[in-house]
Amino acid sequence: MPAGEQNVPAMKLLLSCEHAFPSIPKEYQYLFESDQQILDTHEAFDLGAFDLYKFLDPIADSSHYQEVGRLLVESNRSPWHKKLFSRFSKDLPLDEKKKILSEFYEPYREKVQNSIRKMIEQGHDVLHFSVHSFTPVLHGLERKADIGILYDPGRKMEKTLALKIKEDLQQKLPGFRIRSNYPYLGKADGFTTSLRKIFPERYAGIELEVNQKCVEDNLMEEKIKKAVFYALQQIKKV
Repeated sequence: MPAGEQNVPAMKLLLSCEHAFPSIPKEYQYLFESDQQILDTHEAFDLGAFDLYKFLDPIADSSHYQEVGRLLVESNRSPWHKKLFSRFSKDLPLDEKKKILSEFYEPYREKVQNSIRKMIEQGHDVLHFSVHSFTPVLHGLERKADIGILYDPGRKMEKTLALKIKEDLQQKLPGFRIRSNYPYLGKADGFTTSLRKIFPERYAGIELEVNQKCVEDNLMEEKIKKAVFYALQQIKKV
């Protein structure tokens, strides 16, 4: 084992992409008749995230992506969160919201959860690597990072892995500003946050956030894809 890596556990890699597409099922497309263009923007999906996810998929032990856009239902939020349904879907009748949850939200989250449980039951530690991207400017404020790595600093294994990934990315991407828990806090509500409660041991949930200024035509910069692949490969080798 290379020097300095003795605290990084060998583990299985689960890859996920919650905001892969802006797709809206046909029966709910009427909600967007007044603003079809919104489905082409960062509000509807994470530009470049699915491209990165596909590039990383060959080294994953399990992988899942959400096919339904977050403007219908936000798969990266807990059921109680005020932004579970968007400004387009929040006024739907309660029975319609329950239908959306049972058809699109719950099946996706259950697939990821079941994959994690299976690997843990087989005796493995699990790194859940969730791929996202963020808009360079939000509410008029510029985001001051190229890449963010989100994790819970109170979880030792998770922190060790996150810092190792950050170190490897900095090695491969000199000049890039790579920040921990930015532009969001790793402990804020999200899919990984809820999974930490379900799997208090042997689970590490890390979210990668890449600035969309590194995306063109919905494709992530090649050097970023290769750097992230390398960083995860190093984790897999341990």
